[in-house]
Amino acid sequence: MSKDDKHNGFQKNLIQRAKDASKVRKIVAIIIVCFTLILIIGGISGYLYIHSALQPIDEENSTPVEVEIPIGSSSSTIAGILEENGIIKDARVFRFYTKFNNVNEFQAGNYTFNTAMSMDEIIESLQHGRIIVDAVHTITIPEGLTVDQIAEIYSEQLSFSEEDFLEVANDPDFIDELMEEYPSLLTEDILDEDIRTPLEGYMFASTYEFYEEEPSIESIIDRMVEQTNSIFQQYEGEIADRGFTPHEAITFASVVEKETAHEEERAQIAGVFQNRLDEDIQLQTDPTVLYAKGEHQAVVTFDDLETESPYNTYLVDGLPVGPISNFAENSLKAVISPEDSDYLYFLHDEDGNIHFAETFDEHVENREEYIN
Repeated sequence: MSKDDKHNGFQKNLIQRAKDASKVRKIVAIIIVCFTLILIIGGISGYLYIHSALQPIDEENSTPVEVEIPIGSSSSTIAGILEENGIIKDARVFRFYTKFNNVNEFQAGNYTFNTAMSMDEIIESLQHGRIIVDAVHTITIPEGLTVDQIAEIYSEQLSFSEEDFLEVANDPDFIDELMEEYPSLLTEDILDEDIRTPLEGYMFASTYEFYEEEPSIESIIDRMVEQTNSIFQQYEGEIADRGFTPHEAITFASVVEKETAHEEERAQIAGVFQNRLDEDIQLQTDPTVLYAKGEHQAVVTFDDLETESPYNTYLVDGLPVGPISNFAENSLKAVISPEDSDYLYFLHDEDGNIHFAETFDEHVENREEYIN
């Protein structure tokens, strides 16, 4: 082959490559344009839908619609009632709108709405309602309980079984709905495959009043999570400043909760645990062992300490994989503001008094003096 033929072949090759590159650029450009259009159209569609959902359903229709909002209804329940009665277009938009505007104190009562009312007018009416009935059920959920124990309490006083409650509490679709409703509280951490029950620790301890003869399990759980979210939001900034995720803070609070029933001790215990975390020392707290075993027993044995579980803080470093119970607000405050000390150990004697130690030797001495 002559030099001219080689040169001509090389030029043809370059031209073909240039054509191919041009085609690739055009294809990429088309893909980018299409993707951008999809995003723009999706964004516009979403905006128009939300904007439409915030508008009156029928501005020309002032026909009165009687609606009853029972006492103790969560924002989710209220949204559902309004949608069922044709007062709003979309319950989800109502929930997100009220949360975005930090509106959560609605009043129970009998209301007269109409489809000509705007979202803001409806919300204003709900904030100035009046209490009209007495509670049908008043149920107290103490601090330091697991989801199983909570299910047992409700099943004893309401018309469903413990198994029914747990089935709803662990239903993936229902959990997804709650995660959408409380995105800053219920994070992807609760879906970790090692988590025993996703909502463990997220059902707040409180006294709940129900104004229906047979409240649904979904509405009960939603109210309890909503209460946890209400408490959590008060400390959200401080939790972040401490370097904790929401899941870590609630897990930590549950461990402190299970270690003592005395409020005045919680900041001290949280301080000890924080010192151990800072020093990369395992927490080695017995309540996590009992939760890992899934059994209630008075004494933790040496064999129990070997229980293989991501909850067992004698075997895992740092916090357990998730909460081991619900918690009191005081326990969460202790996690946020632990008491400063050099203590790394503590124990309770038979009278419930707490004894701290800075070194393991001191801890052994306390054990010999106050327990053995």
